[in-house]
Amino acid sequence: MNGVELFLLGRTLMKIGEQAMPQPQTQTAAGGSVRSVLVTLDDVLAHPGTTIGEIATRTGLPQSQVSTAVARLAEAGSVDTEPDPADRRRRLVRATTRPSARVKDVRSTTIDDALTAALTTPDGTAPNEPLLHEVSAALDTLARHLTPTTARPR
Repeated sequence: MNGVELFLLGRTLMKIGEQAMPQPQTQTAAGGSVRSVLVTLDDVLAHPGTTIGEIATRTGLPQSQVSTAVARLAEAGSVDTEPDPADRRRRLVRATTRPSARVKDVRSTTIDDALTAALTTPDGTAPNEPLLHEVSAALDTLARHLTPTTARPR
């Protein structure tokens, strides 16, 4: 596998992950793409008490997307914000200590249906159980060794 293949695999896995996420019961006013929300949340988990501008710098997302993502995460109960004591115009963002019902819902949802859909052939043939098990086991292995906290880019 080369870097391009790994990158494309990563995008495919992201799409499967997005499809596996349960839809919110109600549409939020905050909006924002799932990817920008997840990238923002990953950064907040790695850097608690951070500002919108710092998140934007580290992630490469536009500040407006980060602001929208933080609003969506706050509405879902995933993050809290508070004024920055050093500069009251800025807000500090950190993960909540108690997960909301939405967070619990997302964490309890499996990828089984999305993985089955991704492995279904163009002619509609669903993957067999051994293939599903093999791919699930490979994903479990990757997750164990390449979590965001263990595999930060250097």
